[in-house]
Amino acid sequence: MTDFDPTQHRMIPAQRWFEDFVVSERFVLPSRTQTNAVFAAFQTASGDTHPVHYDVEYCRSRGMPHLLAHGFQTLIHTAPGAGLFPFMVEDSLVGFLEQSSRFLKPVFADDTIYPALEVTELVPGRTTGAVTLKSTVFNQRKELVLEGTQKFLIRRRPTG
Repeated sequence: MTDFDPTQHRMIPAQRWFEDFVVSERFVLPSRTQTNAVFAAFQTASGDTHPVHYDVEYCRSRGMPHLLAHGFQTLIHTAPGAGLFPFMVEDSLVGFLEQSSRFLKPVFADDTIYPALEVTELVPGRTTGAVTLKSTVFNQRKELVLEGTQKFLIRRRPTG
């Protein structure tokens, strides 16, 4: 016999509820270099066949230094699942409500991007609350290349 309990096998031992979040709390996501493989994978998944995303010479002939990342290719790196957020809310997450983004500067092949999420608004309800996260992505030159918001519906702590 063993004392192993699979319900205790968690990335984050303490479950978080709506009340546990605070405005300005920040969640850093892994940095990622936008390699040719990332471009190829995104092109395959998205079906986007415009040469600006896969033909270096096409890009150079238009004054770009390298392949240009699709905006959504940059956006996907803000997915909370890339970090610890979804492990914190495994039992309390009701759903992903909305997302918006502004693409501020181009991201090219070989750029390294640094995504993060920050709690900007907490709107309590009776049994749930909306948690709004500001998403940001900076490049290796410390330029903000993407900003936006994501909103999640999180259960309030059960009573009793």
